[in-house]
Amino acid sequence: MELKRVVVTGLGTINPLGKNIDEFWENLCNGVSGAGPITRFDATHFKTQFACEVKNFDPTEYLEKKDVPKHDMYAQFAYIAAAQAIKHSGLDLDKIDKDEVGVIWGAGIGGLNTFLQVITEYNAKPENPRFSPYFIPKMISNMASGNIALKYGFRGPTITTVTACASATHAMIDAATYIRLGKANIFIAGGSESAINEAGVGGFNAMRALSTRNDDPKTASRPFDIGRDGFVMAEGGGALILEEYEHAVRRGATIYAELVGVGMSTDAYHMTAPDPEGGGAELVMKRALEDAGLKPTDIDYINVHGTSTGLGDIAEPKAIKKVFGDHIYDLSISATKSMTGHLLGAAGAVEAIASILAMRDSIVPPTINHFELDPEIDPKIDFTFNKAKKRELNYVLSNTFGFGGHNGTVIFKKLS
Repeated sequence: MELKRVVVTGLGTINPLGKNIDEFWENLCNGVSGAGPITRFDATHFKTQFACEVKNFDPTEYLEKKDVPKHDMYAQFAYIAAAQAIKHSGLDLDKIDKDEVGVIWGAGIGGLNTFLQVITEYNAKPENPRFSPYFIPKMISNMASGNIALKYGFRGPTITTVTACASATHAMIDAATYIRLGKANIFIAGGSESAINEAGVGGFNAMRALSTRNDDPKTASRPFDIGRDGFVMAEGGGALILEEYEHAVRRGATIYAELVGVGMSTDAYHMTAPDPEGGGAELVMKRALEDAGLKPTDIDYINVHGTSTGLGDIAEPKAIKKVFGDHIYDLSISATKSMTGHLLGAAGAVEAIASILAMRDSIVPPTINHFELDPEIDPKIDFTFNKAKKRELNYVLSNTFGFGGHNGTVIFKKLS
């Protein structure tokens, strides 16, 4: 059967660099770091005392006061990003067929804040167990997608992808697949996460995954640098409106990009560590290129997973070199986590948005905090260190890799 085309007609985000698309993109292009001391809880006794938080977040700016206690922060971020993307898309909710609109949302963890709060309250008074009826609905990771559908009355497929840091990318891939097969006309696809709390920071500290550069948080996320010592945790959400091409044209939508290629693979190597030779990463990029019908030389820019971890930052460039050969030296590459931090289950959506905006404005965002390249990394690769640069971009690729060996790649095309 002939597959339908999938385009992007709306974008929305709330993340450590901005509470909307314009603010986010401006700070990204200017190389701003979103890192700072943790304010969500007292982190004095933790190995890591900083993170990339959404600044001055007040959910009542976006939700009715009575509704705020009903939703974990990860779901609040989902609401906000989705609302922005719907508005950005120009969708007339009174005219579209809501049976043909679905929501596929990614969350690596879900309502960790709610779980921690309820268990803390229970432990304080175990002789008088009192649990809110909202406890389970707030905690479970599928509730963000369900609540978005409920808010707008969307009755198409509504599911949640939970594949650690690849969750949002897999949400986009699933949504694109449904549209290609004619199962729906529109999807709100993306992801959100909110794990900056005692359990989240303590858990990742126990794994030695987080940077402990407490004396200089803004330079702590250092992808590919010899001095990197772990990732910087972040929070927020990102949403894309994915739409069937002919449907978008008929309603006169602005098309920001076409999603032309998707790929998924699994490392099958280790619970948390990547394949050191980049086997799964190599496979997922090859699959995305094959799906798009593209040659490696067609790609202009890669937004890499680039977390600032010891193993991951070595494996990914190896995989890229295997896939792209000498074309790797003609590519522009950047790791925007150097600025946003690692948004976990939301990372793929926020980085896809960055990739699309890069293509729109012909600007490659930088990889900041570069001081000295790791000698295991090819020095001829252009990682766009420290400063954005102008470049015409026609095809962009975005990678996300998650614990458990889950890999996802998406390729976007610029439509003239």
